[in-house]
Amino acid sequence: MSRICYLRCSTNDQSVEAQRNALSGTFDKEFVDEGVSGATLAADRPGFASLLSYVREGDTVCVAAIDRLGRDALDVQTTVRMLIAKGVTVDVLGLGPIGKGVGELIVAVLAQMADMERNRIKERCEAGRDAARAALAATGKTHRGKMGLGRPKAADAVNVRAWRKENRASIAATANQFGLSPATVKRYCAVGAQ
Repeated sequence: MSRICYLRCSTNDQSVEAQRNALSGTFDKEFVDEGVSGATLAADRPGFASLLSYVREGDTVCVAAIDRLGRDALDVQTTVRMLIAKGVTVDVLGLGPIGKGVGELIVAVLAQMADMERNRIKERCEAGRDAARAALAATGKTHRGKMGLGRPKAADAVNVRAWRKENRASIAATANQFGLSPATVKRYCAVGAQ
């Protein structure tokens, strides 16, 4: 009987340390998905897929919150039921161990709330993009003062292509010259080849 910890954060600039610190005690095994959205089905996440193949009857899987299992209500419920069917206890911080019956009902409600929050996040992001587009069209700057949408270009693609051609430089040399990744140089040069 193993005590297993599962940690997940949605973006690479987030950390699972707060979750790790919130879960007390020692764990026999830890599975982590960093930079993986809760909208991704649990079985499709590398860390959680490894957890599923590792767990055995009598094990306990501990999570800091139900939304760490996912933000899709049906997927969370399916995942919890699958673990319970394997004889695995799901222990959610603040909720305790989840079993059949009432425990599944609580998971259903919490999973639905996580799903609703995911939808609200999407709505807020879309509203922010709409506001940025409207401000950009009206003033030439976004509502946050940026000159355009998205990430600024690392370098001017035309200049990168021209320098590479003039110097007959390799992708690596060009990347080094402009402080870019080789993949970016390839992308910039491919655009010019079209």
